[in-house]
Amino acid sequence: MKRHINFIATLLLLAFTWTGCETEDPELGPAPTAEQVQFTVQPDAENENIVHFVSTSPGFKAVWDFGNGATATGKEVTGTFPIKGEYTVTLTIFTEGGFASNSKTITIENTNPLMLNRPDYNFLTGGADALEGKTWVVDKEAAGHLALGPVTSAAPEWYRAAPNEKAGEGLYNDEMTFNLNGLAYTYNNKGDTFSNGANLAGLGGTNGGDATVAYTPQQNLTWSIVDEGDQKFLIISNGGFMGYYTGVSRYEILALSENELYVRHLSAAAGDQAWYQRFVPKGYSVPKPVKPYQVAELQDNFDEPGNIVWQTDQVMFNESYDNPAPVPINTSAKVGQYIKGSGQAHEFDNLYTTLPYKIDLTTKNKIRLKVFMPTFNDYTTEAGEDWAIKNLLKQVSVKLQDSEAAQPWANQVEVKQQVTKLGEWVELTFDFSGAAARKDLDRVVIQIGGEGNFIPGIFYIDDIALY
Repeated sequence: MKRHINFIATLLLLAFTWTGCETEDPELGPAPTAEQVQFTVQPDAENENIVHFVSTSPGFKAVWDFGNGATATGKEVTGTFPIKGEYTVTLTIFTEGGFASNSKTITIENTNPLMLNRPDYNFLTGGADALEGKTWVVDKEAAGHLALGPVTSAAPEWYRAAPNEKAGEGLYNDEMTFNLNGLAYTYNNKGDTFSNGANLAGLGGTNGGDATVAYTPQQNLTWSIVDEGDQKFLIISNGGFMGYYTGVSRYEILALSENELYVRHLSAAAGDQAWYQRFVPKGYSVPKPVKPYQVAELQDNFDEPGNIVWQTDQVMFNESYDNPAPVPINTSAKVGQYIKGSGQAHEFDNLYTTLPYKIDLTTKNKIRLKVFMPTFNDYTTEAGEDWAIKNLLKQVSVKLQDSEAAQPWANQVEVKQQVTKLGEWVELTFDFSGAAARKDLDRVVIQIGGEGNFIPGIFYIDDIALY
């Protein structure tokens, strides 16, 4: 097998640097020639799969490409070649006048099994006993299985895909198989690949937005793992790639274990981007931690820090809003402002919190809150879904859901209360004692104004508590 990993990008960068120097100082010496780039090759006396290289060339810097995905810098370096085959080793030297390269082909006569028996190889491939290799798929159930951040950061600060967010994009059925035998890599994309929009041209498409494109993967690909300082990189030969396509074949390994492969990679078309992908073995489901079952302590008066972490579903919510009517029964300074939006996009607006435990409703099973419904809202105009009451309702609904269910609303427990007084604070109680036998509820949802209607509304809530 013959491997030649090209590092043209590095050379171009260095060439640009030296071209600039030549422009500033025309008296620099001539660039070296390929004939001047020479080096010796000496197999290790105890292990013929380890080869020592010595540059006999002029110049102040020597950069090596071993043809197996690994690189090195220095006059005297050592390369490891556990797999038999032919490798094109390239030396590039740099002088004040420029740079030049020369290559030699070395032949490794035998595979050294002992050099392949290492934890990272075994985790990736399943080891020598996995004759068909080990197949990995995108961990679609994990938040951040596809993520994006700045290249200057080690974290995906810009974007993290939600679980199953890319369903139907041709990403989740991709299979990446790594085999220890011959370091073979097979990419089975089932006929199409989900590509980064700026890199679509690399798959024969037209650059634009992210898209799923028909693509036939290359055959006879190989993989290699190289160590560079404290970093470890997984490299696919001949332009091969894994999962989401960004035009690169080099992946920094952030985590690798029996059931996890987490990588960071760049974008060929966008130098400021760093992408992240998370993979699991095919057929493996990451165990979900079991939430404890306990009595809930929930309270929030918006004047002082409560113990409820609020999240919004389309609705706008201000947790520290001046009380619009600080009179009995609610004289507190601050309340929560709940703004339901206009149009179909806001027909299900709600406020919710997901708890780190399942709620024990056997003793505490009632939720109490205060609500203020302004008179200026439009409660008469009708616009909405045919199945719904189409006007804005003078109603507060509290729902308890199982957040871990595929459709949390399908088996929810809901209590609705009608508000008969506008322009003043009203206290409501929502009784969930009928659900005391449930042990799967961990989400509290508050919805004001009904659902299925497209009418906007502004409301205020306060003094929320479970008792």
